[in-house]
Amino acid sequence: MSGDELRGRVAIVTGSARNIGRAIAHALAQSGAAVVINAKSSTGDADAVVREILNYGGKATARIADVGTPAGANDLVAAAIDSFGRLDILVNNAAVRREVDFEKLDYAEWREIIATILDGAYLCARAALPHMIAAGGGSIINIGGLSSFTGAARRAHVIAAKAGLVGLTRALAHDLAPHGITVNCVAPGLIDTARRGPEPAHHAKHATLVGRRGTPEDIAGVVRFLCGAEGRYITGQTLHANGGVFMA
Repeated sequence: MSGDELRGRVAIVTGSARNIGRAIAHALAQSGAAVVINAKSSTGDADAVVREILNYGGKATARIADVGTPAGANDLVAAAIDSFGRLDILVNNAAVRREVDFEKLDYAEWREIIATILDGAYLCARAALPHMIAAGGGSIINIGGLSSFTGAARRAHVIAAKAGLVGLTRALAHDLAPHGITVNCVAPGLIDTARRGPEPAHHAKHATLVGRRGTPEDIAGVVRFLCGAEGRYITGQTLHANGGVFMA
């Protein structure tokens, strides 16, 4: 365990069965938070993350839910309350990042990606809000992406959704500040993750200034900072974690 700054807090991390979401769940648990692990369908992967956290003395439970639907988002938040009695942190990480030529991008594909990334963040924030207010405040972190600032081919649906997260972050920062809730966006870039498909083509066009790709733990550290005491004066911001690639 790396500390107890978040002890007594409860967090939901959507899309946390693998990669960046998994690393974020571990970072929060290692700081003392109880964490609800979420996946849309990967029960085995989600349960494995729970076991990993329990093995080092952390607290975690898993809930399979499609956060892109009202029922799924509500069920996920209810799981946090049922398991741990409160909710302080929401990390909207769930995403689908398929690439497709725009002329082949049909409405069903568009809606699927928008629903998971942008609708999911809205629905989870709405479901979480009364519980965060009851807890006396909290943190909402939306996980954006580099391509929503640089653009990229064959990703119109993903980029639109991720750019929407930036706008949602700024709007919610205004709306939720009176409740003691901070809202920020973390935008990763060029992170080494295990992918089910090929690496995004636009990655080949970028290089970092620090001479390496990022790790999921690099992003998790930023999220943990924003959820802790030292991040409480930051709200409505997008923090870029990409080794300087946005400037290169």
